[in-house]
Amino acid sequence: MSEVPSALAHQFDDLEQQQESAGLGMWLFLLTEIMFFGGLFAGYTVYRVWYPDAFAAGSHELSINLGAFNTGVLIFSSLTMAMAVHAAQMGKRKQIILFLVLTLVLGCVFLGVKVVEYGGKGVFPGLIQAEHHLLPGAGFHFETQDPQFMNASPQHVQLFFSFYFAMTGMHAVHMIIGAGLLAWLIWAAYRHRFSPEYYTPVEMIGLYWHFVDIVWIFLFPLLYLLGRHG
Repeated sequence: MSEVPSALAHQFDDLEQQQESAGLGMWLFLLTEIMFFGGLFAGYTVYRVWYPDAFAAGSHELSINLGAFNTGVLIFSSLTMAMAVHAAQMGKRKQIILFLVLTLVLGCVFLGVKVVEYGGKGVFPGLIQAEHHLLPGAGFHFETQDPQFMNASPQHVQLFFSFYFAMTGMHAVHMIIGAGLLAWLIWAAYRHRFSPEYYTPVEMIGLYWHFVDIVWIFLFPLLYLLGRHG
């Protein structure tokens, strides 16, 4: 009898069957994630249609430069993740580690920018400080210099920021989980766990990372860009 590869779980006949099963499981998991974020996107869309001025006013309070920078960071991290998967397919251990480390660093840069963005202006529901135009309401104060938004309801602007923190916060949680998975992949690659015959974990976690990046590609225009055309 031939020796069973150490990476092969006992319930599978061969590594190919194991990889196909892992791929199916990952896509089913991503489908549940699509439904989860889809609910947030649907709620955001409904309220934005109802309160376009307030949502546009809230969007103007966000830093489009930081949002665009983070978008570029994540797009580049998807490239490095794809290169890590390719290196795993070729069995190039040093390149796997290199590209995984680069992906992890870029993910940490993204999270660091979000921390700066969250705390830099104090843009939290109920905690926005007024400097120019003050609209008090239910413990929430909204500032603006643009006459276009002078009549924006502070409660509705607060609703925008509630969606902003819910959507970007859940995205950040997924990023933190992804960073932990990348750290495990780096350790496993260092321990020679992957080969051209077995690189399933790298490929599956790569799919997860690409999904998280795609979610941000939708979040960026919805939160930062829509409403700025005026």
